[in-house]
Amino acid sequence: MQFLSSPPPERHTPLEDAQGLVVGALLVALAVNVLRAADLVTGQIAGLALVLSYPTGWSFGAVFFLLNLPFYVLAVRALGWRFTVKTFVAVALMSALAEALPLAVPLGPVPGPVAAVLAGVLAGSGLLTLFRHGATLGGVGIVALWLQDRGTMKAGYVQLLFDLGVFALALALFPWPVVLWSLAGAVVLNLIITVNHRRDRYIARS
Repeated sequence: MQFLSSPPPERHTPLEDAQGLVVGALLVALAVNVLRAADLVTGQIAGLALVLSYPTGWSFGAVFFLLNLPFYVLAVRALGWRFTVKTFVAVALMSALAEALPLAVPLGPVPGPVAAVLAGVLAGSGLLTLFRHGATLGGVGIVALWLQDRGTMKAGYVQLLFDLGVFALALALFPWPVVLWSLAGAVVLNLIITVNHRRDRYIARS
């Protein structure tokens, strides 16, 4: 018998959502720093922020946070305030953690192939955690979830299409082996999302 104050079993509690946002943001921030240790990039808005931060010296966290701002308009209109607030929190957390982690856990050089696979697995797992707690890391993730919920296209495919544009830009700025291993990491990330992110297989809601 449930107590009256207990939430329905199919919904996440606020505490569960809070830990989900922290864990998801932390995993993706760690993935970003693995990529940095190998001088690789990735896809989505995080990838675009990395591509811009390398040649300019701008802070990745600041660029990532600013690039996401325009997408909150779509998030509010299409996915609601609850999703938007959680996503804003997740983006802010990831931006801060990505800048703080190198101070606490400095990484030495990481071979490109290892960094690509490890970062893809970390980021894919982090994004799945955020998706399952009603959030994402803004940007393309907002558009991807919106289109998947409408039955237009799976989220992983939407993100992969955007990634092609990011990597085309990266190819103009970085040596081709860097772009090749970066693309491999993005494929790993998007395959994890494509295979695992299905609402009919996950009951709990935010």
